Amino acid sequence: MKQYMVIDLKSFYASVECADRGLDPMKDNLVVADVARSRGTICLAITPAMKALGVKNRCRIFEIPKSIEYIAAVPRMQRYIDVSAEIYEIYLSYISKEDIHVYSIDEAFLDVTAYLDLYGMSAHDLAIKIMDEIKEKLKIRATCGIGTNMYLAKVALDILAKHSPDFIAELDEESFKRRLWKHKPLTDFWRIGPGTMRHLATLGLFTQEDIAKAPEKLLLKHFGVNSEFLIDHAWGRESCTIYDIKHYTNKSHSLSCGQVLMRDYTYDEAITVLKEMVGELSSDMVANQVVSNSFSLYIGYSYDSYMSTGGGTTIQVRTNSIRIMQDAFVQLYKKFAQPDGLIRRFNISANGIVDECYEQYSFFVDPVVMEKDRQITRSANMLKNKFGKNAILKGIDLLEEATQMERNMQIGGHLANGRDENA
Repeated sequence: MKQYMVIDLKSFYASVECADRGLDPMKDNLVVADVARSRGTICLAITPAMKALGVKNRCRIFEIPKSIEYIAAVPRMQRYIDVSAEIYEIYLSYISKEDIHVYSIDEAFLDVTAYLDLYGMSAHDLAIKIMDEIKEKLKIRATCGIGTNMYLAKVALDILAKHSPDFIAELDEESFKRRLWKHKPLTDFWRIGPGTMRHLATLGLFTQEDIAKAPEKLLLKHFGVNSEFLIDHAWGRESCTIYDIKHYTNKSHSLSCGQVLMRDYTYDEAITVLKEMVGELSSDMVANQVVSNSFSLYIGYSYDSYMSTGGGTTIQVRTNSIRIMQDAFVQLYKKFAQPDGLIRRFNISANGIVDECYEQYSFFVDPVVMEKDRQITRSANMLKNKFGKNAILKGIDLLEEATQMERNMQIGGHLANGRDENA
C-alpha cells in the first residue's frame, strides 16, 4: 500500500522572521508586511500567536486591532527561498528527488513507500524524524499529513493535523469515511472552492458522504468532467502519483507577467507601465526561445471604481519582437482600458507559445530588423544575468511613473532582501 506525506511549514514567512530574531512564533506577535506601502497592505503571514488572538491570516494592516502590539517584518523573498532550499536538502537526506513533489515554497509531497522498510520506521515515525530535524536546524515548526494517496495526505494535513498533539494526522479510505464524510464546510477539502460548494448546495449536497451517494449522472450533468474528481475524492480515492506529476507534459503553454501597482495610475500613466511589462515579457520569450501570435491583457481598477476589463488578440505573425508585441498590447489597452479609470493591476500573457523555429513573417515585417531586435534583447539579457537586472535600462524606465527599476529588485512582487531600515 502506498504511503504519502505532505509536510507544511507553519506560518512559513513569519516563522523565518521569528527564527532570525530569536523569537517564538507560538508566543510572539509578528506580521510579515511592508507597512511603508499603506495601511491597506496585505500581511503575507502572521504568527500562530496572533492567530490565537483572533487575527486572520492574510489580513490587511488596518484590520489588526490597535490593542495588539506586534513586530512588522518587511518581506524578504530571497531569504524565504534560501530557507526553503535548506529544508528541501533535509528532505533529500531521507528521500530521493524523484519521490518529492514541491507543491509550494512551504509545502511538499513525499512518496515514502519504498523507504519505510529501509529505515525500519512507520510513516508516522519518519515524519517525526524529518520534522524534528527541521525544528532543530532551522527553528521552524512543521505539520504533516499522511495518506494512502496524495489526496488523503493533503486532507489529513489541511483538516486534521493542526488539531493533533504532534501536528501529524493519518488517513486511509476507511478512516476518511469514518472521520470526514460528514465534515462541514466542504471548502475545507482540497479543490472545493466556494463556488463549487454553493453549486453542490443547490443539489442538496452538503458533505462528502452526500456527494459519494449522489447519482453519478446528476453530478456529470452539473460538473462535467470535473464530476470524476468530485466522486473519487468523496470516496477518498486519487489515482495521480508523484511519478505522474513529474512526467506530465502540458500541451498548451503560455508566459505571463503581472503586477499590482503601488498607487492609482491614470490612463496615461499606466501605459508606461504596460510598455515596461511588454519589454519584460519579450525578454522572457527571447530567453526561452519561444514565439507567439496570441496575446491577452487584464486590467484591474482601484476600489469602488470599474470592474476589471481586458481581452485578447491574435496577430498575423508568431514573434517575440518587442516592436510587434508592444504595438499589439497598446492596441488592446486602447480598446479595453477605461479612459477615466484609476488603474491598479495589470496582467499580460503570450498564449500558445511555440519554439522559435515556428516563427512567421509577413510582407509587413522585415526579418532582418526582427533578428536584430532579438540579438539586442539577447545581449541585454546576458548583461542582466551577469551584472543584475538594473545593469541596463531603457529610457522609459526612468520616467516618474515607471516601476521596472523597483520590480527588478523584487521576487514575486516583494523586496528580495527587505528594506534598508536606515534608509
